[in-house]
Amino acid sequence: MTAEPVVRNRIDRRRERTRNALLGAARKFLSEGRSTVSIQEITDAADVGFGSFYNHFESKEQLFDEAIRSALQVYSEMRDEIVALYDDPAEVFAVSFRMTGRLQRQVPEMVRMLLHSGMSVLLRDEGLAPRARHDIIAAQEADRFEPMDPDMAIMAAGGALLGLLQLLDAQPEADAGALADEMAYRMLRMFGMNKRSAQKLISTPLPPQPQL
Repeated sequence: MTAEPVVRNRIDRRRERTRNALLGAARKFLSEGRSTVSIQEITDAADVGFGSFYNHFESKEQLFDEAIRSALQVYSEMRDEIVALYDDPAEVFAVSFRMTGRLQRQVPEMVRMLLHSGMSVLLRDEGLAPRARHDIIAAQEADRFEPMDPDMAIMAAGGALLGLLQLLDAQPEADAGALADEMAYRMLRMFGMNKRSAQKLISTPLPPQPQL
């Protein structure tokens, strides 16, 4: 009577391993900027059978989209737990920006994957962009930031963040923490904070960086 659930669980675990292997291969190719690889190359890199691909994804595009979505979601959920400790929406924005800027040194493959996605990553419905938009609007409503179109603010802050990550990727010797804090300061000033307030926000100790 207990054999069927055991078999089903074994099959579920095998399916999960196959799916994760495909996602891992996709992340590696995307981090290398190799979005034109074939499905055969993906299944070879994942060490799974070609036919297994279509048990999980309808197309290569769906796989790549899921690889980006899942990477964004993992970090965003960890970020949410950390910023829940703060009440000031301007500080939430600053902490999130500073921590995300440090990601290049922690998970360079994930960062390169996002960099190769370009500015379109800022238009996605999941990840950091919608959270940053929420934080910016909340900071405006609390009179911590000056009024500014939220969509334009996201593109400005997101573009600065992607530029920072690109710079850190190109300069492995650079101090990621110092540069992330400097860029966060510039963003806070752009959003209307005075020098003293912005400097205070980027000088406070950060909580431990989430382990990804």
